[in-house]
Amino acid sequence: MKPAQKGAQKSAKTTSATGRKFKGFTEEEHGAMRERVQELRADKGDGEGAVLAKIAQMQEPDRTMGKRLHAIIKESAPALSPRLWYGMPAYAKDGKDGKVVCFFQTAQKFKTRYATFGFSDKANLDEGAMWPTTFALKALTAAEEARIATLVKKAVS
Repeated sequence: MKPAQKGAQKSAKTTSATGRKFKGFTEEEHGAMRERVQELRADKGDGEGAVLAKIAQMQEPDRTMGKRLHAIIKESAPALSPRLWYGMPAYAKDGKDGKVVCFFQTAQKFKTRYATFGFSDKANLDEGAMWPTTFALKALTAAEEARIATLVKKAVS
């Protein structure tokens, strides 16, 4: 019998049981990580100004949706503070930890066919053993706006 070699390491060639090789992060993913690092280093002064500036830079129809979402969230949950999170508008609980409760991600961010509005695990949305945390947004009608307002109120309750 051959003794085991100490200190020998196997190379990590696969990332899952399927045997696919990890090809690295996309340029969009790298960009989101760089933005997050900058956000963590930046002064936490004017979160609302940063969010509004980010929304102003968005392409349509995401810009219009971002403006409406910002207004709905501010009205539905005034206790949440706007801030950037991975380069996108987010809304966090006030306080020392400032944990993000909900966020908006444009379709252009990761070149998807729709924008998303989502909730983190800090949102109080638990309902049974399974519940949605992210929603696809193609447009905002009165029905979607009412549903979002209800979900945001519940998330901070």
